[in-house]
Amino acid sequence: MTNRIITDISDYIFVHDEPQKVDAIFLPGGSHPEQPEYAAELYHKGLTKWLIPSGGISVKTDKWHGVRSKAEIYNGDYHSDCEFFTDALIKNGVPMSAIVQENKSGHTRDNAFPSRKAVDEKGIEIKTAIIVCKAFHARRCLMLYQMAFPNVDIKVCPVHCYNITKENWYQTEYGTDRVLGELARCGNQFVGDIKDYLTAQEVYRD
Repeated sequence: MTNRIITDISDYIFVHDEPQKVDAIFLPGGSHPEQPEYAAELYHKGLTKWLIPSGGISVKTDKWHGVRSKAEIYNGDYHSDCEFFTDALIKNGVPMSAIVQENKSGHTRDNAFPSRKAVDEKGIEIKTAIIVCKAFHARRCLMLYQMAFPNVDIKVCPVHCYNITKENWYQTEYGTDRVLGELARCGNQFVGDIKDYLTAQEVYRD
């Protein structure tokens, strides 16, 4: 690949914003504690009131994959991403009263829309939010949460997992597969959704 191709893909996939004060932090499901650890850090800095971990078991394997790092610290009998993230948040000093759980979803799309349902059921008004997700997952998470929360100003503050970064993803086969897989999903998973979204936003004109 040429440098221009690498740069363009990197800039598109690896969305990164500076942390700022928001109403809520979304935590799309995962098995790395770096996500809830960073979210807890932002909470303790006074940057949010609500933390919304999401995720059940994988729809592909019908089970939870388990903790991928720091298992000696996070060693509970977890049955879902949400259970794991909630425990990690609490272990990092976040009170349960600040956590809104969504534990049914089985993939990223479900993380966003059931999180909206969980928020609405609690009567929580969100105007601004941060997504804390894996760095190479940033663009797709942003697209999904923007569609689930169309009137919310959303920023992305990612963490690095699997040693895949904006600077090195193309240097390994594994990193290349993960990033190009995300690039493909950002197109083929959103064809109908984007058209519906644009229609709802009244972008189309006769």
